Amino acid sequence: MIAKAAGSVGIKLILTALTTTFVALVVATVAMLVYDLKSFQRGWVDDLTTQAVLVATASAPAISFNDPRVARQNLGLLRVRPEIQAGAIYTANGALFASYVQTAAELAALPQHPGQLGYAIEGGRMVVTHPIMDQGERIGTVYLSATYRLLDRLQSYALILLGVMLGSLLLAAIVAHRLQQTITRPLLAVTDVARNVMQRRDYSLRVNERATGEIGTLVDAFNDMLAEIARRSNALQDANLTLEHEMTVRQGAERALLLADRRKDEFLATLAHELRNPLAPIRTGLDIMRINASDPVSVERARTIMERQLKQMVRLVDDLLDVSRINTGKLTIRREQLMLQDVVNDALELARPFIAAQGHTLHVQVPEQAVYLVGDATRLAQVLSNLLHNAAKYTARGGSITLEAEARDGQVQLHVKDNGIGISPALLDDIFEMFIQADSSLERSTAGLGVGLSLARKLVELHGGSISAESAGEGQGSTFTVTLPVLAETSVAKPQAETLQADARLHRILLADDNVDFVNGIGGLLRSLGHQVHIAHDGNEALAAAETFAPQFAFLDIGLPGLNGYDLARALKRLPALKHTVMVAVTGWGQQKDRQHAFEAGFHHHLVKPVSIDQFQEILAQSGP
Repeated sequence: MIAKAAGSVGIKLILTALTTTFVALVVATVAMLVYDLKSFQRGWVDDLTTQAVLVATASAPAISFNDPRVARQNLGLLRVRPEIQAGAIYTANGALFASYVQTAAELAALPQHPGQLGYAIEGGRMVVTHPIMDQGERIGTVYLSATYRLLDRLQSYALILLGVMLGSLLLAAIVAHRLQQTITRPLLAVTDVARNVMQRRDYSLRVNERATGEIGTLVDAFNDMLAEIARRSNALQDANLTLEHEMTVRQGAERALLLADRRKDEFLATLAHELRNPLAPIRTGLDIMRINASDPVSVERARTIMERQLKQMVRLVDDLLDVSRINTGKLTIRREQLMLQDVVNDALELARPFIAAQGHTLHVQVPEQAVYLVGDATRLAQVLSNLLHNAAKYTARGGSITLEAEARDGQVQLHVKDNGIGISPALLDDIFEMFIQADSSLERSTAGLGVGLSLARKLVELHGGSISAESAGEGQGSTFTVTLPVLAETSVAKPQAETLQADARLHRILLADDNVDFVNGIGGLLRSLGHQVHIAHDGNEALAAAETFAPQFAFLDIGLPGLNGYDLARALKRLPALKHTVMVAVTGWGQQKDRQHAFEAGFHHHLVKPVSIDQFQEILAQSGP
């Protein structure tokens, strides 16, 4: 059956080639025949017309002088053209003047009158009629009749074309036979492989017959199909294993989601707890200041407590904001040359009060020779102070904390060691993740949200360094190591002594904020220092008062009703009297883009709430006009 199919395809291919060739030859033959007949006819017309013109030109004097003999002599010259069977010359009135015929039978066929000018085909003859002119006047007519052998022409062409067609069909049959071999052989190979695949279920079989063009594409597609079926067969065989693996992964993902959800709930509960803790002593301090307002000692003690708790709240909020900025890619660090010893001193200045308050002993060991880094001094000091703060927080009162720094192999390593509660081996890999705390029990005496170490790791990585934790186990203390690259070549400028003297001058200050308690409190403090203060609670009110008040400093909230702080700053800049006014943005928006918007609006400084009177005084002292 396969052989019959292949043979059938081959025969069809040969018949298709022959039919196509035959149709093409017939169309070409008809076209060539039509063209040749038209050319043949046109040639005869031109030839007879030329002969008629010659006869007319030679016979014009004979008609003019009424000399039929000369006219017959002119017609007699047509004997050299045996295909011209008869000829005649007629006068202007249509009478026969002279004639020429090859046979007597042709004489009877001459018309009595010449008829219309031009040519005509009558039976097997072609007739041409041409006028005889003399000085623009028609004096007669030439008539010529010649045999028109169209059938002879057709027979000659038919014999030639028949021979060409037979030869072409024979050649087409040979070519088609060769072509059908190149086509049917790959098809037969495809059929054989398909049969074997169906019988043996072996999808590794392939068609080895090579072909080009569409047949080659078919063979390649068939092989690709077998390969795809083989892949899918293997996939079906592995389906159960895949499903089992997916179930395992899904169960793991569900456990991870449950763990993340539990950590989220724990974090929210911890956040609420840690924010309420400072609020309680602040509320108590306010009560002390209200009840014992006349007792300076009690008031000072309450103020100290409130300041300490406020710093704790600010620290918690700042840590959360920093982690959020890092996770969203919005936190940038300043890269400048700095000295390791300065970073350590800044970190100790931040952490030493808390360490001392816990009664710990602090040991510091740094290289005597200056070690230079490239980075953000504030952020690196934040990392070290965070580690020192954690060491003090998770170490029982009266413990020991050590800060060591050593430079080697182009790097500096800072080790923060303590003899505190230690870290469980199971937590060492997760201690730098968000919201993970070594002690998460309700009975813990330490506060925090579990974001400090995550923030420290990300800040160190922004500086091209790394951070790691080590601990022998719970109750065995812990060691945190920060590794940073050291600057190989330094260009250290000589330090310049700066003396900041207190500015005893008094200023006109405009305060604009819709938080009435905050702005009235700050305004009262500034007035108590002797400054002239004007307070406004919306943007339009501040703009209306600014031109007459002419402030030297304008501390403006951004989220003002009526006219926001950006538009207010631009409007104040346009007032001639406020050309030299120092404008300061005081806002809760503290991201880099917010600072950029403030500077573009014309602000000279940007303070993030909560702000202290010390920050106001520093700007008044440094930026005073």
